[in-house]
Amino acid sequence: MVGGYTEGMMKILLLEDDRILSDSLKELLELEGYSVDTAYRGTEVFERTFEQVYDLYILDVNVPDVDGFDVLRSLKEAGDTTPAIYITALTDINSISKGFEIGAEDYIKKPFDPEELLIRIKSKYTPSEEHRICLGELCYDPESRVLYRGAERVALGEVQLNLFHLLITHLNSLVESYDLMDTLEQPNANALRVNIAKLKSKLGIEITNIRGQGYMIEKV
Repeated sequence: MVGGYTEGMMKILLLEDDRILSDSLKELLELEGYSVDTAYRGTEVFERTFEQVYDLYILDVNVPDVDGFDVLRSLKEAGDTTPAIYITALTDINSISKGFEIGAEDYIKKPFDPEELLIRIKSKYTPSEEHRICLGELCYDPESRVLYRGAERVALGEVQLNLFHLLITHLNSLVESYDLMDTLEQPNANALRVNIAKLKSKLGIEITNIRGQGYMIEKV
């Protein structure tokens, strides 16, 4: 364990209705130390994400009940900031464009070499020890924008994640109020105070208010 993060314990949810492919990808990823849950229907994703926070979604598109596009759209509309990779046989430019517009970070066309998927996960989504910022039990990777408490991922809504990102990447330095308010849907001082209070409560950290100037997180 380094900085509260257990290397390889990244939690992945795989949506793939081809059970042979699903099993082979799950086996490959688990051999690399990742924790993988599987879903074969779109509705199962909603059940899994209600109970568990994931670090990465790997989503097929043509699956029963709710297709992969609508699955990710619903998750994003609910404030889920988990990155997603589409794996699909759909190769037309409209489908690729749609996937990125919904909020996917990557798109792999079937058939593909499973090692390619593994390389992309390692290079783009596994938290980097080199850039990790730790504060007590909390460890944050500013590149992947993933926050852990110990080995468990902490889920923050988009607004609070943006606030925390600004504050933690300026650790021990003042972040001016107007910069923080730029992250809010309705930028005003009262909304900023409310969201800072929620962030402090959820993470159990101290965020110092420098009256008339801004806020800062200090590492004791």
